[in-house]
Amino acid sequence: MYYDASKIENKWQKKWEENKVFKVSYDKSKPKYYCLEMFPYPSGKIHMGHVRNYAIGDVVARFKKMNGFNVLHPMGWDAFGLPAENAAIKNKIHPAKWTYSNIDYMRAQLKQLGLSYDWDRELATCDPEYYKWEQLVFLKMFEKGLIYRKKSTVNWCEDCNTVLANEQVEDGRCWRCSSNVTMKEINGWFFKITDYAEELLEYTYKLTDWPEKVLTMQRNWIGKSYGAEIDFEVKDFEQKITVFTTRPDTLYGATFMLLAPEHEMAKELIKGTEYEEEGLKFINSILKDDKISRAADNKEKKGFFTGRYVYNPLTKKEIPVYIANYILMDYGTGAVMAVPAHDQRDFEFARKYNLDIVVVINPEGESLNPADMQEAYTGPGVMINSGKFDGITNEEAKSKITEFLEEENIGKKTVNYRLRDWGISRQRYWGAPIPVIHCKKCGIVPVPESDLPVRLPLDVEFTGSGNPLETSSEFKHVKCPLCGIDAERETDTMDTFVESSWYFLRYCSPKCDTDIFDKTEAEYWMNVDQYIGGVEHAVMHLLYARFYTKVLRDLGFVNIDEPFERLLTQGMVCKETYSCKKDGWLFPEEVEDGKCKLCGGEVAIGRVEKMSKSKKNVVDPDALIKKYGADTARLFSLFAAPPEKDLEWSEQGVEGCFRFLNRVFRLFSNNLELIRQDINAADDGSKLAKEILYHMNVTIKKVTSDIEKFQLNTAVAAIMELTNNLYLIEPKLSTNYEKMLFRECLLSMVKLLTPFTPHMCEELWQLVGKSGFVSQESWPAYEEKYTVKDEVTLAIQVNGKVRAEITLPRDVDKDTAISAAKGNEKIMGYLEGKTIVKEIYVPQKLISLVIK
Repeated sequence: MYYDASKIENKWQKKWEENKVFKVSYDKSKPKYYCLEMFPYPSGKIHMGHVRNYAIGDVVARFKKMNGFNVLHPMGWDAFGLPAENAAIKNKIHPAKWTYSNIDYMRAQLKQLGLSYDWDRELATCDPEYYKWEQLVFLKMFEKGLIYRKKSTVNWCEDCNTVLANEQVEDGRCWRCSSNVTMKEINGWFFKITDYAEELLEYTYKLTDWPEKVLTMQRNWIGKSYGAEIDFEVKDFEQKITVFTTRPDTLYGATFMLLAPEHEMAKELIKGTEYEEEGLKFINSILKDDKISRAADNKEKKGFFTGRYVYNPLTKKEIPVYIANYILMDYGTGAVMAVPAHDQRDFEFARKYNLDIVVVINPEGESLNPADMQEAYTGPGVMINSGKFDGITNEEAKSKITEFLEEENIGKKTVNYRLRDWGISRQRYWGAPIPVIHCKKCGIVPVPESDLPVRLPLDVEFTGSGNPLETSSEFKHVKCPLCGIDAERETDTMDTFVESSWYFLRYCSPKCDTDIFDKTEAEYWMNVDQYIGGVEHAVMHLLYARFYTKVLRDLGFVNIDEPFERLLTQGMVCKETYSCKKDGWLFPEEVEDGKCKLCGGEVAIGRVEKMSKSKKNVVDPDALIKKYGADTARLFSLFAAPPEKDLEWSEQGVEGCFRFLNRVFRLFSNNLELIRQDINAADDGSKLAKEILYHMNVTIKKVTSDIEKFQLNTAVAAIMELTNNLYLIEPKLSTNYEKMLFRECLLSMVKLLTPFTPHMCEELWQLVGKSGFVSQESWPAYEEKYTVKDEVTLAIQVNGKVRAEITLPRDVDKDTAISAAKGNEKIMGYLEGKTIVKEIYVPQKLISLVIK
């Protein structure tokens, strides 16, 4: 009998499916547990990151099920998105067909891994029966004033006649056609997430079972800061420019003003002036850069003088207004009072454009000279050059200057958030249609609820140019629901983050056809007890899901404040890379003896990096499963590193896990006759029996504790250690009591291993004559009294150095322990001719003798 992974795994996957082993239903009489991994985009094939993510979740779900919980463990598909449209353009295949084909393939792959999903709850966000309810929520939010439409600046490709995401702009050109990208103002829809900024921030301090790094990232994204809004009058211009600053103490040192290229007044200030043509060129050139690179500290500071001046409200001096590349609209008002003496980026800008630098804060006991400064001074100090505020600390000046601004009606104390409203408009086909109609007479008209869902049309053209929905006359041209005249349907679709902001609620009752979800079932299952996903989703997805849940609460759909109780962000799966100068990235099989097989050149073995198709360092899960089996793939992904850490791929590690499973299988195969017996024997007090009891109970205790704490790698290690000990114990068995305990230990080990390698464990359970599924068995219990040995090994030190070890009863007294130590053969040699001046006994740890 040998371990045939493929045969075993196919067999049990079919049995689980036929018997609906993991189907779950609402049952108020049982404690519930909701385990959820972030659902995948159906790109075509799963990768090793998926294997690791879902294996982690499966261990938790199976463990909780065996501990008596009613476990909800669903799976579905984040099915909308641009890649489906790109495939439609490239391969002349409809996005729906491409998407559902990928779903079919990936579903089969996930089933091959033996994951304990309730597949009856499967959903796809591109299903009209899913996005119908999303459209309903849109209408409710619109009615409540949580949605608005405004113009915003976007990346625009004229040749493709479409909006581009920042990542689709490469060196200022369109990724598809290489045409120059320009900035264009278009209308778009926005969710008022800023209305919830304070609550979103507040609850980051209540999410006690989230990683602190994730909470910090969310707090930084929300970006709450205290400061002042200050009005600057523009010379010879009617409008004022308002800035937000956290440093009102530096206002006397403001020597110029900077505007973001996107600022509404950037173009207004140069309009009709000699600066207009060059200014517009500058603005457009800056807007081609993505915001992250613009804000980078090492980015060259660029500016354009508008020819305009504003008055410093305290000094009354005229200061020039520039448009600058490093100023963004994402924070404050998009206008900055530049204080070069006390802000490094402003300092660099001032030096480059030869602008005034005025020191208004001196370090204690020092006097700064602008001409000698090599960098801005950003520390605390005493106010100078600040009128009546001279001589006080800058911390005092913050509040006093703000109070003065309010008295003079030129500023006010305020709180600012970095968070901006969520722009959900996408000029795409493959997304949830936005349910509004534009009427020349009635304006924006919501689609009647009775007409939902607004379905995506089939008569569209995928040319790569423009929004495909614009090509569907039947979809676009409709009658106004209010007045009946000709009108146009909205052709923008929703950001795919909207779908992933509530899917976890739909899982509670995915077949519900009378409402967004069954409220009774949602009340039972929510919150998600354990959410698992990559840290790359730590900000946007999680923040949007938290916001959307609060909106649904305020609309009366749910009664919870937060969706996810506990969060685990698993590490990436990484592998070394290979490359040569001529042929670039190489597959391992293209390398031989350090040479590139393609060109013969030297190969550079790169650092271990996240698996990526572009770097040719991926491992195909299908090939891995075919060679070793799904249980080995699962076990390696769980054993090779703690869940939250990156996992470095190792072929040797995979083979080691495969050998371990073979070893377990042999241990059972060799003892089938013994395990199948129903042995009942009285305690004979043998030393071997006590050893078996100890190993069994201490392993159950550790594996139970480690799974609860997500220390899955050490849980596996404990089972491996138990296996080694059982191999040593097996040939020593003699009494019926020892055999009975050995049998119980093996049966417990099968249960402990089930969440990690379920297929093999089901096979072993059947082989030993058990009926039913081990997946439905109860988790083994341990007795605390057996988790400690009757005997302990103590170190014996002589003058601080360990010279021997001795095994004694756990409760041995000091005199007996020291006497035994002195009588140890090795220790007697050290004591000969010496005088013992001190004897120390640390119970259950060591005996220390000091001699001279």
